[in-house]
Formats: sequence, C-alpha cells, structure tokens
Amino acid sequence: MKTKFIFITGGVLSSLGKGLAAASIGALLQARGLKATIQKLDPYINVDPGTMNPFQHGEVYVTNDGAETDLDLGHYERYLGRPLSQRNNYTSGSIYNEVINKERRGDYLGGTVQVIPHVTDAIKEAVLGFPSGEDVALIEIGGTVGDIEGQPFLEAIRQLKNDLGKENVLYIHLTLVPYMRAAGELKTKPTQHSVKELRGIGIQPDIILCRSEVELDEHLKKKIALFCDVDCDAVFTAVDVKNIYEVPLKFYEQGVDQKIAILLRLPAKNADLQAWRELNYKMEHPKSRVTIGIVGKYVELKEAYKSLHEALVHGGVANDVAVDLVYVNSEEISPKNVERKLKNLDGILVPGGFGSRGVPGKIAAIRYARENKVPFFGICLGMQCAVIEFARNVCGLEEATSEEFDSKAEDLIIYLMTEWFDFRTKKKETRCVESDKGGTMRLGAYPCKVAKDTTAYNAYGQARVEERHRHRFEFNNKYLELMREKGMVFSGMAPDDSLVEMVELPDHPWFLGCQFHPEFNSRPMSPHPLFQGFIAAAKNNKG
Repeated sequence: MKTKFIFITGGVLSSLGKGLAAASIGALLQARGLKATIQKLDPYINVDPGTMNPFQHGEVYVTNDGAETDLDLGHYERYLGRPLSQRNNYTSGSIYNEVINKERRGDYLGGTVQVIPHVTDAIKEAVLGFPSGEDVALIEIGGTVGDIEGQPFLEAIRQLKNDLGKENVLYIHLTLVPYMRAAGELKTKPTQHSVKELRGIGIQPDIILCRSEVELDEHLKKKIALFCDVDCDAVFTAVDVKNIYEVPLKFYEQGVDQKIAILLRLPAKNADLQAWRELNYKMEHPKSRVTIGIVGKYVELKEAYKSLHEALVHGGVANDVAVDLVYVNSEEISPKNVERKLKNLDGILVPGGFGSRGVPGKIAAIRYARENKVPFFGICLGMQCAVIEFARNVCGLEEATSEEFDSKAEDLIIYLMTEWFDFRTKKKETRCVESDKGGTMRLGAYPCKVAKDTTAYNAYGQARVEERHRHRFEFNNKYLELMREKGMVFSGMAPDDSLVEMVELPDHPWFLGCQFHPEFNSRPMSPHPLFQGFIAAAKNNKG
C-alpha cells in the first residue's frame, strides 16, 4: 500500500495538544494493524531546541541517534512504542540552513533563492524522505495557523495534496471551542475563524478536532460542520481527560480512526485496544499511593520534566500504585530546612539540568536521602551531585565540586571530558570546547555494562544495556578508587571502563544515580526498569 499522509494543524492558540492528538491517532492506526510513524515540523528559527530555555520551550527530548528534538517526539515514542530519529523532527532553522548551504555550494546554479519553490521544496523533501515502508505518516505542524513563520510549512503541505494525489492526503485541524462559564455556553466562533484562516491559505480540513472542557452536542457539531464545510461526522470533541493515556480511547469511542480509514481508503479493521484499556484501568484503580519529591530548579514549569513525569507514572503502573509528584524548588532548600522540606516524601529524585543554580539545595537533599535511608534516584546532574555529596561528606574532600561550577577548584570530581571512544561509530570522539553550544555534548544512545549483584542489575536483569545521554561533563576516574574504598559502588560503566554510567550505595534501601536519561526509554506499556525499581522502593519505604 502506498503511504498515506495525515497533516495535523492547530488553530486559535498554542498548547491545545496537537502532539497528543497526533500520537493518539497514530496509536489507533497501529491498533488497526497498520504501520504508522510521525514527524514534527516546528516553524521556529532555531536549528533545534537544544539551546532553548526550558522556560520557553519545555523539555528537550533526545533520540537514539543523538537528535535534540521537540518534546512531542517523546509522546510519539511513548504512544507508538517505537524509536524515532532526527528525520522525525525538522525546524525552520534546519530547513533554511539546508537551503542556504545548497546556495553557497552553487546547487541552485546562481538562481534567485526564494521561499517558493526552494524552501517549500526542502520542506516537502523532509516530509517525503522519512517514511519508509509505512502505511500512514502523520505530520504535525507546530505553532498556530496565522503564525508568519509557519506559512512556508502550510504552503508545502498544501502543495503535497496535488503532488501525492487527493486520495493519499488528509488534513486534520485541532482548534478550541471555549466554554464561557458566565454565559453557560460553548462558543464556536474561534473555530470558524481558525478554519477560515486555514482555507485562506488553500487548505480545507477534512476532520476537525475540537478541544473543549465538555463534550460537544450534535447541534454544535452540525454548526461547525456547516460553517467550516466538513462532514458532520468529521467533527469530534478532544475533551479534557484525567490522564493523557485516555485520549486514544476517547477518540476511538467517537470513531476518529474509522472516519480516517474511510477518507483515506484504509483497510477495514477493528482496533485492538485491550492494552490501552488495561493501562487505564490500572491507573484508575491503584492499590496504594506514593509521594515522590522532584528536587529541581524548573519546578514552576512541569513541561521541563515531561518525560520524567511520565516515566514515574509508568513506574507506578508497574507497581499498582498512584504516584503523587511534589516539585520542590532546590533554591529554597538548605541544610537547616531540608528535613522540614522533605520529611513527608516516600522517595526523592534529583533530575538533570545545567548550571550551578540550585545545586547546593540538591546536594543537601541528597545528603538527607542518604543519611535517612530515603529511596533516592539521581539522573544526569542528579548523579553528579550525588557523587559530589559523597566525596564531600564521606570521603572528606570538602571542596569537591564540578568543573561546570568552579573550573579552578582542586578536587574536580566531575570534569569536562574532551575525548572518549564512541562504541556506535567505533571511533575516538573529540569534543571541541570552543565549538557551537549544540555540538559540545555526548548525545544519544550509548552502551553500558551492568555489574552483577547490584541494584542496577536487579532492575535490568541483564549485563548490557543502551541508554540515551545529554550532557557535557563526566565523572573524573581519578577519584574512582577512593570513592570505591569508602563504599560507593560503580554499577554501570562504559564497555571499556572509561566512563562511569551508574553509581549506587549498597547499605541503602535504594540509592542510585545514572549519567544517562532513562526517562527517554520508558513507555506506558513497558515501564523503564529503573523507574520500576525506584517506585517499588518508595512503596516499601511508605510501609
């Protein structure tokens, strides 16, 4: 079967949930036995989100091949249960960069380079170049219809309908139908204007998803269908839900996948959603609850820890518990108030991050967890803070720190490693400290050997794993033997022992730090082993 393309756009305002809608539709099509993949096209000018402030953009998601991508790719991987790559996420910056490089090489033979056709052709090449052997490719266009930077992307997907044939292309528009509490009414005017804007560009939506607090009745659906020129049975409610994993079931109940199948002439099959139903049943009927404290500096913006949040939920599902998350601002923690701040937690997690802001509070929290036998999980910077705390308070290296925080300190437990062997390319990699910010990190999946008779091995149940990285600084092996003598176990190492990947303490209910980001490999149907183990320890700690 020739690949069918579904283009998903958004209107009225951002953060309506296009990524979740796209992922849910992909999951439904998979449940019908189809091969589905997803791509995100982001109109912002950054080449990738790797250097963007989390307060503006939220989490940076990392793929196996080391691409720094939009957080929606995390939703895609979690819902489809398959790894994606750099080709699944393009930005205006990456597209324009490619076009300009071609112009500099003379590929355009001295012609005038224009948005149409050169930029739009590059966008179409990005769309057509990534699906291989797929039945359906879903393409989400970031931003909102009307954004000036999004116009080339909308023009490109308009052209693709003519290029690919009308029977192979479907447009879905996600918009807002606000509920005006004062009037007690749902208002369709924003949706009408949004679709009008889209039609002005030359795109007529085939399906409209209406984000709303409440279900739309048939009268409102008929009104939207009339003014937006779509079939009445092509107007669906994307209603607010208690947890995001309900969305595929809500779409299925309304017949979203069936309408897509009819319009694209897909094989007539029923979706098998048993796994999704079982997942939601477990989430709705937990046997107990645990409280996990996330000690970080982006606590006011939960999107910065999106994959982490979901991985903890997955770990809870695996243990039949609901996970209540308490975000604790590390800048507000000190040795004097740490007990008061953390005493009611069943487990403490210190996530990744960059910079020195809030680090003293993280170290205080880790010391509290270590000394009071509270289950602790440190990820990336969280692991680095854990070994710094251990070096200071157990090994007697009072000035121990990271080169990231103080490059002139005497005991740099964490330092900027400039060379390492890449087991993927079988080559020695050299980090250029003066290069662009986006090129100074160890990114993507790397192998790790796991020592037997350790917490890590008990969790994984295997001696070799692959996990995704996103960091610049590494543990300094100069201090490995000293810390080992004092009781720290180095349970995860690079295959050649050059890099420390996991540390833990044996005389503790659960104290583990990892240099990588396991949250990127957690799925609702297959929770990550480390999160399963951490939540199990928190459950036991609660008693």
